[in-house]
Amino acid sequence: MKVIIVGGGIGGLTAAVAFHQRGWQVEVLERAPEFTEIGAGVSIQPNGLRALDTLGLGDRLRSCGPADPPAGIRRANGSWLIRNNIDDLKLRFGQWATVHRAALVDLLRAALPAQALRPGTEVRGAGPDGTVRHGGGTYAADLVVGADGVHSATRRSLWPHMPGPRYVGYTTWRFIAPPQPIEGSVETWGRGERFGYAPMPDGRIYCYVLANAPIGSHVHLERLRERFAHWHGLVPTLLDTADEDAVLQHDTYELPELATYVSGKVAVIGDAAHAMTPNLGQGACQALEDAVTLAATADTLGVRAGLEEYDRLRRPRTQMIARRSRQIGAPAHWTSPPLAALRDVALPLLPEGLISRSAAAAYTWTP
Repeated sequence: MKVIIVGGGIGGLTAAVAFHQRGWQVEVLERAPEFTEIGAGVSIQPNGLRALDTLGLGDRLRSCGPADPPAGIRRANGSWLIRNNIDDLKLRFGQWATVHRAALVDLLRAALPAQALRPGTEVRGAGPDGTVRHGGGTYAADLVVGADGVHSATRRSLWPHMPGPRYVGYTTWRFIAPPQPIEGSVETWGRGERFGYAPMPDGRIYCYVLANAPIGSHVHLERLRERFAHWHGLVPTLLDTADEDAVLQHDTYELPELATYVSGKVAVIGDAAHAMTPNLGQGACQALEDAVTLAATADTLGVRAGLEEYDRLRRPRTQMIARRSRQIGAPAHWTSPPLAALRDVALPLLPEGLISRSAAAAYTWTP
């Protein structure tokens, strides 16, 4: 059996490893000239690590990027809005891991034969019969996996009348700061903007900034420094150490819900199927879940029945998590002073453990 995977990011390479380990012939088509990631950090939560466990890779990621759960959310002045019980989260759900995205891509790529990887191949579309159109002609396979991101050519060709990605109203900057002491993984909320950071295993710090902005706007690092200059101590410090050339800015999109993730011999996974806001940090984890589930169902049940089972298992879960992610991040982007003040009063009054209970649906997934 042969599978063609469109897209060589985290989801695509995970699917490739999963099918390769089951004895399938695998080809991964990636439009970039090499298989790598230019992004910053990525936090893999317990459910994502369990997906990697099915490939024998979970412990390797745990050992190279061990991390604690998020410590909580602060106000711009540094006081706590939400303080998580880190020990309880680890006891209930397991370990987190934070690494550079390139490190995860390298781990997955190393688990594949070199001949399975086809960089520099731009896919223009796919057909439900298992054909893939690209710049050099057409390939065919028993199964095609569209793992080509939020602007997926695979999805557009199979669902041409579905609305495209929608801008959620804020843009995101990511960068990695030099090593310095921090208290763990923390996010800080203002009005229409927030700043988060997480320690990486080599001592560097993965940082991200989200702020309300018109679509397509570009803000230089110096403007960000001015914008966050009066936030609590560590935020301006981290921005001061950032390198302008290493800051990545991307507008934030999500996808309208698809009625199905499969068409004929084709399935979409990850952002191609359910691009979501980053508020729960579940984008990569859901792609990992998708990939190992699809390989298991297609190999066990056959392509047709396997794709139906994949859609039955994955679509309700991923769409639920996408909705929850949208909802949980919305208060951070309120700009009304009265609403923001109400939020800042209400969040510290939430019952202890409510956050961990609300996250349980995401963290407790098992293959």
